[in-house]
Amino acid sequence: MILRFLAAVVLVYILGFLAFAVTLPRPMAGGATDAVIVLTGGPNRIPRGLEVLDDGFAREMFVSGVDREVKPQEFAEEFDVPARQMECCVELGYLAVDTRSNAGEAAQWMNDNDFTSARVVTTDWHMARAFSEIAEAMPPGVRLVKDAVRSQPELGTLFLEYNKLLASEVTRGFPSLRA
Repeated sequence: MILRFLAAVVLVYILGFLAFAVTLPRPMAGGATDAVIVLTGGPNRIPRGLEVLDDGFAREMFVSGVDREVKPQEFAEEFDVPARQMECCVELGYLAVDTRSNAGEAAQWMNDNDFTSARVVTTDWHMARAFSEIAEAMPPGVRLVKDAVRSQPELGTLFLEYNKLLASEVTRGFPSLRA
């Protein structure tokens, strides 16, 4: 009986991983929000956030998890952001060091600016966990939408992220484990 139970657990784990791997989210087409939240750490995330701003699908962009050494002027130069757009519409967040702290930093920014809707921009394989963490941290009534950056993740990347997602969900059920 124990072997059957363990086999069932392994089967559910494998099927869950397959579902995770084949249903990665896609970039969002259209649909306006107050803001766009971009998580650092992967290629094409910041350019996607700037594209959302340029296309008028968000009024402001928050970049969470920026290295403390990066100055706004350096950021603007690297991503070819005009000074006027940098001044009015782009804010850099320096506090986050991981996905959970990205969520807290983004939620604080949304609350401070009285925004009620945002696009979350991160890499497709990272979206499930990032979106879940951010949604949990947000003030009540905030509407979030997924806007994933497409990638070609390696199997190891998917496997690691799936396990992080499972761990995140398990610890969410046991707040004392979340440190």
